[in-house]
Amino acid sequence: MRIPVLLVEDTPSLQFVYRSVLTAAGMNVHPAGSASEALQLLHQVKPGVVILDLMLPDRDGLALMSEMLAINPDLCVVVMSAQGSVDRAVAAMRAGAFDFLLKPFEENRFLAAVRAAVLAAEETTPGQPAPKRRAETAASSDPAASIGSSEAMKQVHRVISSVAGSIATVFITGESGTGKELAAIALHTQSPRARGPFIALNCGAIPHDLLESEVFGHLKGSFTGAIADKPGAAMAADGGTLFLDEVCEMAPALQTKLLRFLQTSMVQPLGATRPQKVDVRIICATNQDPLDAVRRGQFREDLYYRLHVVPLHMPPLRDRGRDAAEIAEVALRRFGGEEGKGFAGFAPETQRILLRHRWPGNVRQLLNVVRNIAVMQPGGLVTPDMLPGDMLREDPGQNRGASQPDAPSGTAGPQRTGFAPVATGLDSAETAFAGKTLAEIERMAIEAALARHQGSVPKAAHDLDISVSTLYRRIEAWKSDQS
Repeated sequence: MRIPVLLVEDTPSLQFVYRSVLTAAGMNVHPAGSASEALQLLHQVKPGVVILDLMLPDRDGLALMSEMLAINPDLCVVVMSAQGSVDRAVAAMRAGAFDFLLKPFEENRFLAAVRAAVLAAEETTPGQPAPKRRAETAASSDPAASIGSSEAMKQVHRVISSVAGSIATVFITGESGTGKELAAIALHTQSPRARGPFIALNCGAIPHDLLESEVFGHLKGSFTGAIADKPGAAMAADGGTLFLDEVCEMAPALQTKLLRFLQTSMVQPLGATRPQKVDVRIICATNQDPLDAVRRGQFREDLYYRLHVVPLHMPPLRDRGRDAAEIAEVALRRFGGEEGKGFAGFAPETQRILLRHRWPGNVRQLLNVVRNIAVMQPGGLVTPDMLPGDMLREDPGQNRGASQPDAPSGTAGPQRTGFAPVATGLDSAETAFAGKTLAEIERMAIEAALARHQGSVPKAAHDLDISVSTLYRRIEAWKSDQS
């Protein structure tokens, strides 16, 4: 039996159009033109989904929604409004709305939102809790996903709330560790595609000769080693979101195919004779300056303008005021609970160290520091001596030894050279590098960084201040020389 859908719209012409579209899609629609009529039908037909216009002649739509949810908390309410303010959308989501549509909207957008609500309602059985609203899902995905009272993070949340319901491509920029993928997940979970797949692909971590197959897929026998058909990430994300991380690392030839895919929504796996149409929203990210990559010829200009529809910049942790202390407190409670230890928070001096630290690895680095404390310390109040030793050595407020001079004027904290510290001091460096070519010195630095990070290529690349794909190419070149 089809779940009843209650349509509350007071404009007769719009009610007729919406009802016709939904009925043609096979839905069981019951229209109402006022709040009083809507409440009457709510008791009579017991709908699982309500499509609600917030501007009604006899009552405010938000107040009506609250009353409906009080009667049936499992209702999935899709609200509509021509009053296109982000504040009103946020208020509706916080009050329990499943989705928010800004009039006028496309028919596909309307159907996608209602279908997602119907699917969610079908998955709710009597006696079971209703599916989480999108706003709750996004906020609970990670401690760093929604924490931060700084104005910079408030702006990020405003942008996400504003564009999540759109199908427009979002281009996220920011340093490594600032939470670009978490922002992409929030955009997905607050969108009508939330019930669809979220497929993330790191374009910098996959060798270029394999990247096309990873994105667009291949058929069995299309190349040596293709022993079975494989759907690519674009096809796997059909009906959902495809997140392309480190998109500026994509090979030029593949950039051309990605541009064609964005223009046609057609996917043609390697070895296939015919393309297939998919419905995918693209979100991409980079830790580079994309315009600089365009100027250097690394990234196609036409592809940049095709992707750069809605820009979203994730601020570095050092520019987020007291957010570092807030994130650390929440993470300490979470990690301490996972380790079965009770922590009483951070001592004032420890908080001051956290706030003045430069955090080159941003939120990811901060979470690693807090995880280290939770694992290594017994509990109680976190004092400065309980912080990892390397963090205290880097702290600008601590005394440095002779081997680590003060930073030059105008800088904050020690500067990275781009090479691993395989030798300290001029004499030891001359001894270590004596008789070595530049290529051999580079390899020593890379091998030292890999050893420090237990073979993790992404961490070593971050330490050396080079891209992951560059480091993979160096390693592959060494393997080819040995074979």
